[in-house]
Amino acid sequence: MNVDIMRTIDRWVGIPLTFLLTCGHKVIRIFGNKSTVQPSNILFIELSEMGSTILADPAMKKAVKTLDADLFFVIFKKNRGSLDLLGTIRPANTFTIRESNLFVLAYDTIRFLFWVRKKRIDTIVDLELFSRFTALLTGLSGTANRVGFYSFHNEGLYRGELLTHRVAYNPHIHISKNFIALINSLLCREDEIPYSKQLVTDEEIELPVMMYHEVELNNMHELVRKHYLEYDRSSHRLVLVNPNASELLPQRRWMPERYVELIRKILDTAPDVLVLITGAPSEKKEADGMCADVGNVRCINFAGALQLGQLPVLYTIAELMVTNDSGPGHFSSITSLPTFVLFGPETPRLYGSLGNSTPIFAGLACSPCVSATNHRKTPCRDNKCLQAITVDQVFEAIQQLLLPEPQTTEEIPR
Repeated sequence: MNVDIMRTIDRWVGIPLTFLLTCGHKVIRIFGNKSTVQPSNILFIELSEMGSTILADPAMKKAVKTLDADLFFVIFKKNRGSLDLLGTIRPANTFTIRESNLFVLAYDTIRFLFWVRKKRIDTIVDLELFSRFTALLTGLSGTANRVGFYSFHNEGLYRGELLTHRVAYNPHIHISKNFIALINSLLCREDEIPYSKQLVTDEEIELPVMMYHEVELNNMHELVRKHYLEYDRSSHRLVLVNPNASELLPQRRWMPERYVELIRKILDTAPDVLVLITGAPSEKKEADGMCADVGNVRCINFAGALQLGQLPVLYTIAELMVTNDSGPGHFSSITSLPTFVLFGPETPRLYGSLGNSTPIFAGLACSPCVSATNHRKTPCRDNKCLQAITVDQVFEAIQQLLLPEPQTTEEIPR
């Protein structure tokens, strides 16, 4: 479904449904058992943002370490592959929801409610900040512990009164730390208003660097060679460019003509570099146009060449990547790849990559213009925040990495 249609349904259907479900929960609390339980089967909900599965990984690992819990996850089907990158969630413990149309969405929602009970889920952690749909999934789950962000006196979006652990979303710390605060609320020995009054350190949000077998690396080199027959892994370096962003927030896209200009400067500066334009299969046509505009055989259309799970292998053999603020900026964080991420309507202070990443952010007075209080719906139709980032500025940031490595010579003994 179109993103705007989903937002409209979430508002006009979600508000009354969360209100009615809240009334039902209040009646149940009067006559039923109000106690929570020790978490053992924890379900995480994050539907729409693939990058958030990476940003939430430290919180999930903390749940395993501190609570010895079995973890489950529910996500939109199209984003399923992002969960496999780190392997924290077992495939059998994942439930996918299709959002292609309203009837399929409703059908999968009903299936989900049976699945939750079959898996004996006792705790739900809702990672979403603004979705009433996930609030409904949480409220209808029947779980004893329901953890999520709550607006308190802030003017956040109404999501009903369906949580047992109301965590204060902090817009001044990184989202990964906010996710860990959700887990910390389950570790508290007594009720807190709000949860959770604990420090989250930078060390807690570090990600592991994934290592890949030599066979996987060789296969990736061979795939590059199929796209550029003269490729020689010993003499060519790979620079990745990801010029796309999801339809959820198209204002995150730097202008294609600037990417074209940047690629030309890269290729002119470093004769041993191949530039691979990456992206989804649906973005292959646009990448073809960019390659034609660059007009250099060392600019290669690599869009659609890989499954999502193969991306970190490509990142392992590459020299650097330039990307819009989108999934690849987070997927690369599980490798050592130097990644340069262009930010505009969102801020790296909250959503920056956890890896070897350098944010490029103009910091205009209007940025960031999306937040938990506006459903990530900005009125902006002219993203000056990204137009303010020049090609020279980006090139200067990556230029040092484009220089050839100094040749080492053995000292001749006297």
